[in-house]
Amino acid sequence: MSKHPKIESPEYAKISHATAISLGLARGRMYRGAVNRCVNLLVHYPEGCSANCAYCGLAKKRPGAYEEKSFIHVGWPVLSMDRIIQAIREAPAYVGRTCISMITNGKCRGATLDMTRRLTSETALPVSLLVAPTVMKKHDPADMKAAGADKIGVALDLATPDLFDQYRGSGVSGPHRWDTYVETIVRAMDIFGPRNVGAHLMVGMGETEEQMARVMDRLFKMGAVSHLFSFFAEENSRLADRPQPPWPSYLRVQLARYLLEEELSVIENMAFDPQGRIVDFGVSPEALDGVVGMGVPFMTTGCLGLDGEVACNRPFGNCLPDVKQWNYPYGPNTEELDLIRKSLLE
Repeated sequence: MSKHPKIESPEYAKISHATAISLGLARGRMYRGAVNRCVNLLVHYPEGCSANCAYCGLAKKRPGAYEEKSFIHVGWPVLSMDRIIQAIREAPAYVGRTCISMITNGKCRGATLDMTRRLTSETALPVSLLVAPTVMKKHDPADMKAAGADKIGVALDLATPDLFDQYRGSGVSGPHRWDTYVETIVRAMDIFGPRNVGAHLMVGMGETEEQMARVMDRLFKMGAVSHLFSFFAEENSRLADRPQPPWPSYLRVQLARYLLEEELSVIENMAFDPQGRIVDFGVSPEALDGVVGMGVPFMTTGCLGLDGEVACNRPFGNCLPDVKQWNYPYGPNTEELDLIRKSLLE
């Protein structure tokens, strides 16, 4: 008799609940008609992730069995790649990309390449990879490109080396090192090219607005773009009681990112108060009001689809649905823009 196959990658993957809704694999509707435009997949192994990041729902030392742990506040059902690929083929037209997220597990490397090859050969969607630098080899970015991936993401998360070490490295007995992550971004840039490498950054971990603005500026000058997240505590995680960053502060960081990456301002023209708050964005009040009125700076940043619009829009991954949101998955309406304008000055 043949043995039952292991329920693990590359034959299986976890999918986000929002992805399951978008692909018709789960029932549900989202606030204000939001849609999830990216098929978010997570490599899966029963033993889980070996890292211990203080804020992560998948952290090794977070209480509970790995299969019961949530990630970004939602369940991630495990499905076969056969079923996932069939659902992608039948997906609504608004679904514009697939993203495979690795975890810190040595088996990830080969499985991620296998999954990438299948997705690029059996579906029409472009494929991004959110990589795990700690388990990667130097040649992996080139192999990932050869397998069909067109974009790479690196979850740098923290704005400074000290904060990184505190929350991902020695401060939590974790394996991650700042230099390893930065080196991975540099190697990926050589393979994938400008604006095809994204760095995840999470606001609300003790950094100042100035520190976040400067790391975004550094990344952009390297050719990488920043995908902003707000800290949003996972239940039972080490930082379960930590609040989200002040909304006005997050808005200012979002606005700074947009101005830098659209080359409407430069860091040298921005000004900061003694507490590191942004007090001048380096553009005229009229120009600034025009940018704010577009609403785009306050929408989710992530990998683009073939249509040039953000595909990885992660609806409500940073907060609960409300008028005040830390990443809008759609353009803010008039009421929301009025609130943004008032709050930027707080």
